[in-house]
Amino acid sequence: MAVERTLSIIKPDATRRNLTGAINAKFEEAGLRIVAQRRIRLARADAESFYDVHRARPFFGSLCDFMTSGPVVVQVLEGESAVARNRDIMGATDPAKAAPGTIRKLFAESIEANSVHGSDSAENAAREIAFFFAGLDIVG
Repeated sequence: MAVERTLSIIKPDATRRNLTGAINAKFEEAGLRIVAQRRIRLARADAESFYDVHRARPFFGSLCDFMTSGPVVVQVLEGESAVARNRDIMGATDPAKAAPGTIRKLFAESIEANSVHGSDSAENAAREIAFFFAGLDIVG
């Protein structure tokens, strides 16, 4: 297995409920290290740019509305097979279908307000990390 980095976003529904620490504990308990982290409020243009891959989808507007509705925590997770491990820890997008003990099963309010975002591939992780962090921001 290779050490990888992946982007994680703790979404507005989770930051509003002060779940950042509980969510990060799940990542760390699973062997992922947080090597960069910042709490920000996304501007609409930034949300639209970040989620541009979904622009043609019917949920694009409501996704951008949601992601700009409050602060988020953007962070870089590092570890063995970090992309896949993070996705396992997060659980299915639909919290009703998420496995017990996953972040979305424990904390999500709905499919959209599902508490976390994670990169879905190593290629997207590199692009998503570069969207929020410069090389000097990441301390491994």
